[in-house]
Amino acid sequence: MSISSDEVNFLVYRYLQESGFSHSAFTFGIESHISQSNKLTFMVLLFISVGFSHSAFTFGIESHISQSNKLTFMVLLFISVGFSHSAFTFGIESHISQSNINGALVPPAALISIIQKGLQYVEAEISINEDGSVIDNRGLESLSLVDAVMPDVISSKKAEIKAQAALVVAPQQNDTTKVEAANANGDDTIGNSIQANHTEPMEVDGGIEIPPNKATVLRGHESEVFICAWNPKNDLLASGSGDSTARIWNLNDSPSSPNQLVLRHCIREGGQEVPSNKDVTSLDWNSDGSLLATGSYDGYARIWSTDGQQVTTLGQHKGPIFALKWNKKGNYILSAGVDKTTIIWDAHSGDWKQQFPFHSAPALDVDWQSNVSFASCSTDQCIHVCKLGVEKPIKTFQGHTNEVNAIKWDPSGTLLASCSDDMTLKIWSMKQDSCIHDLQAHNKEIYTIKWSPTGPSTDFPNQSLMLASASFDSTVRLWDVERGICIHTLTRHQEPVYSVAFSPDGKHLASGSFDKCVHIWSTQTGSLVHSYRGTGGIFEVCWNSRGDKVGASASDGSVCVLDLRK
Repeated sequence: MSISSDEVNFLVYRYLQESGFSHSAFTFGIESHISQSNKLTFMVLLFISVGFSHSAFTFGIESHISQSNKLTFMVLLFISVGFSHSAFTFGIESHISQSNINGALVPPAALISIIQKGLQYVEAEISINEDGSVIDNRGLESLSLVDAVMPDVISSKKAEIKAQAALVVAPQQNDTTKVEAANANGDDTIGNSIQANHTEPMEVDGGIEIPPNKATVLRGHESEVFICAWNPKNDLLASGSGDSTARIWNLNDSPSSPNQLVLRHCIREGGQEVPSNKDVTSLDWNSDGSLLATGSYDGYARIWSTDGQQVTTLGQHKGPIFALKWNKKGNYILSAGVDKTTIIWDAHSGDWKQQFPFHSAPALDVDWQSNVSFASCSTDQCIHVCKLGVEKPIKTFQGHTNEVNAIKWDPSGTLLASCSDDMTLKIWSMKQDSCIHDLQAHNKEIYTIKWSPTGPSTDFPNQSLMLASASFDSTVRLWDVERGICIHTLTRHQEPVYSVAFSPDGKHLASGSFDKCVHIWSTQTGSLVHSYRGTGGIFEVCWNSRGDKVGASASDGSVCVLDLRK
């Protein structure tokens, strides 16, 4: 199953136009940048073919479309999240206030949920013959949302998997192990191409699947949990959510029923503290584990003690904060925001030391190189390296052709890795302007990257330095950066991969995907070691300091802790 924001926006735009909400469609078209989507040409041609008239536009305003109130309300709820001007226009134009629907009972993302179920139904329908027998569809490439509404595409897909099913002979039990090993190692085998994107729940060997008694599910958040991070000194797990709270879960004493501290993110209105109702987008512990910093969509960063008390509020950004990091010394915090700036804060006083206004679009990620220098990346496709006290970037890297999603310095602070929506990874050095390596293997956007805690300047200097990349193409790749080659392609996920994390000794890699699975891999062999299927899409995975627990945060509001001790 494959759903992109472009496709959802496109179909919502089509719905608005076909229902006669011309003003809403116009506003939404601008606000969602629909003109930048490659679906626009197709949309215009289709509109011309049906002879859309001015009277149809007028009808949407004059009628109350009483028979479609529920769909109208779900569309309104969808565009309310981020498309505020469109939502306002649509609310007036569709007379939503005159409907008898109780909006409080309609959950967030209801439209996306019903679209996902519809897409799953179409994919399942393709796999059924006229006589009701089931075709093996494991070789079916995930349908895009637009493909799923095109009858010709559906027919060709069905013919394709019928032909494939006729050619593929089911392997014997001992062959299955070989196919799975090939998949894990990323070898370009027939088995790999067949199983890489199957849509059925993944079958995991009994010895690999983490049993329920080794998984603790923590519930308390009331919305998606975007991030989680272990305290570097003990088993305190912090999580940040769309419910405008962060939480600290204490798994030190009673791992099966941990206590939770709720860190409510409030703003001052009318002389009193009220919930900000904004997502907690980022969090990071300082190096000695005594303080937690959080960043929020309300534009404020906050510092908290381990007992849940708010210590300081950092307010200088003019809009949402997308990333923040402590330096190793623990005296400064670095943040990046939608206001196109990055800021270094004095963690003790809460004052900002310097604001760096060098990006021409929102800053998405930051990473310290030293205690006073850092790199930042942006949707402007640029990477700047800056230093406290210096009034301009000390280095600027250019080469990506789309948004740069994440950047990370290697453990020695010598090499900088970046990943982008242009589907490439690039490795940079302060010694030259152009990239050292331009790594091209993923076939969709690369969401995040992580360096292994091995090689020079680490506790494991005799082990090779590796880089892991996570992509919306549902794969994870491990790279030998010195040689500039991919050494393992990990292909067991079935949906976009949002997070990867190395164990403290570098021997294992955890990955989390929107297929609800957390996989643990051997970095030496690329084989799957452990697997767990949760109840929501996985946004973040992280290891505790001892390397015996993995935390994972999910889209259904849950946080899961996997105990890997034998």
